[in-house]
Amino acid sequence: MASILAQKPKKTKLKELKTLGQQLLSSRAHINNLPLLLTFISPSSPPQHVLESLLSLQSFFTTVLPDLPPSSSLTKRRRLDDSTKEDPEFIYRTWLRSKFDEFITLLIQVLLSPDTEEALRELVLDSFMEFVKLGNGGRFYSAIYHKLLRGIVHSGIPVEFLSELLASNYFKYIDIRYFTFISMEKLVKALDIKDIPDEKTVGEDGESGSQSRESVELSIHKLHYIISHIPPPEGIDEKFEYEMWSGSGLSSKEEHDQKELSKLQKAEDKDRKTEKRNTDVLSPATIAKKMKLKFTKAWISFLRLPMPVNIYKEVLATLHQTVIPYLSNPIILCDFLTRSYDIGGVISVMALSSLFILVTQHGLEYPNFYEKLYALLSPSIFMAKHKAKFFQLLDSCLKSPLLPAYLAAAFAKKLSRLSVSVPPSGALVIIALIHNLLRRHPSINCLVHKEDGDGTPKDNSKDEDTVTKADDSGSCTEISHKRSGIDHFNNEESNPIKSNAMRSSLWEIDTLRHHYCPPVSRFVLSLENDLTVRSKTTEMDVKDFSSGSYATIFGDEIRRRVKQVPLAFYKTTPTSLFSESEFYGWTFKYEESNENDTRNKQSNANACEENDVCAKRQQIKCS
Repeated sequence: MASILAQKPKKTKLKELKTLGQQLLSSRAHINNLPLLLTFISPSSPPQHVLESLLSLQSFFTTVLPDLPPSSSLTKRRRLDDSTKEDPEFIYRTWLRSKFDEFITLLIQVLLSPDTEEALRELVLDSFMEFVKLGNGGRFYSAIYHKLLRGIVHSGIPVEFLSELLASNYFKYIDIRYFTFISMEKLVKALDIKDIPDEKTVGEDGESGSQSRESVELSIHKLHYIISHIPPPEGIDEKFEYEMWSGSGLSSKEEHDQKELSKLQKAEDKDRKTEKRNTDVLSPATIAKKMKLKFTKAWISFLRLPMPVNIYKEVLATLHQTVIPYLSNPIILCDFLTRSYDIGGVISVMALSSLFILVTQHGLEYPNFYEKLYALLSPSIFMAKHKAKFFQLLDSCLKSPLLPAYLAAAFAKKLSRLSVSVPPSGALVIIALIHNLLRRHPSINCLVHKEDGDGTPKDNSKDEDTVTKADDSGSCTEISHKRSGIDHFNNEESNPIKSNAMRSSLWEIDTLRHHYCPPVSRFVLSLENDLTVRSKTTEMDVKDFSSGSYATIFGDEIRRRVKQVPLAFYKTTPTSLFSESEFYGWTFKYEESNENDTRNKQSNANACEENDVCAKRQQIKCS
């Protein structure tokens, strides 16, 4: 009984809300029910009450909204300008407009509250977007939509569910995407980064600086989520029909509103303005150009923010696929990408994809490109997450036949030196890269086999002179340059010109013939062919080896068919534990003389025992 009595007030309250809504919709005499219904639009109210009040208020404002003044600021200006007394009807509509603004603010609070249920949040968002659709005289209401996005970005709590709802349900409409790009640009500019305290300067409470930094980073996370989930602009197609959320779509009135700030547009005649406003929807080609422009401005503004490291890596990982192909002028990313490329480490590896596109497709001149690329070659790159893409880009960057010989030789020698310290999967990639380098650049084939460190006769004559001088003077300082086994390559040098790669050889590749991993020792035999004959050889696809690991090598080996397999027994009985060639000067065989002596001793002892036994038997018989 107690539970039933406790539920009765709730039921009566819900009935009262329905009655208040019906009265509000039936007659203007019950307009005072409007503030009462607004009090139930709150995160603390029960979901049933919020939903009932929302339905009544949505039905009321949908019919009244076209007759309301545009905004409270404009009405204040009109009040100051008008000398006559205002009409009571105008005062009533102004009051309704203020209540509608309050209603929109309450809806945003419900959407952003962590206490709101997901089902209710979805219904509130649908109602909010209906006002965005019809609230501006049948056109897209960008003001309240910007207010929603600003609330999402600046809220102190994660609101992934709300962002996912926007991305999945509404970003397919071209006008919503258009105004989302405009709002993203405004929100990025409004994000006051300069006022963020540094880590060294902490406020009096000791926590204000860290809290402000965390709030800004959270806002940047939300901005990145929204802008990265907006579909990119489509290509220009006259026959393509865009799907609009608002009935009138992107009309030329919106175009006029965007250009209204310019002085030339302000000076135009009113008749020409009205003609523009009365025209129909813009052509698909014009919409595509406008979308591309807004897309570019939004992304360029976002990339200027001090992004956290995780966001920075996510942006670089997808920039060459989701952003660069759709920018109006991709070359404007050169400053951002060159700064990222100069950082070093994983950031440089991830920036290489986008920078390579700008260099090869958009004519970007970057003088230190190969020097920075050479500096990225280190053992850690073979453990990086994006190593497969890096090796493919490295192969593409070294594909041009116009590369100087010293540069191709420096990369080949650097990779050769890395082959002795990387895992077997890395050694396979290095062999494929060196194979392609030797085939593309015949001038560096002298690195395959070189008798001494200096490869030219002129250098040899100089060495001979220094040796004779050293013999005459009795000093041995210059003889070391002629001595065999000296590698002139400087592995620590970051500049490929100063690395002395042309004076060295690829002796590290020769050591891979005795590698402990069978696939590496087999694969290195491909470099024994004459790669200068291009008609008889083909380039290797680095993509087949760039994503290798211990697991892939093991899988390939167990699937490989072999004619001879290791046996668990010996075909011939071994005579020693180790072979004499492994331990020079040692022997592990028993000497035959020692074996014969022991055998003779054992036979003599046995014979003596037999004689003793026979003598005892004869004594017994005689007795």
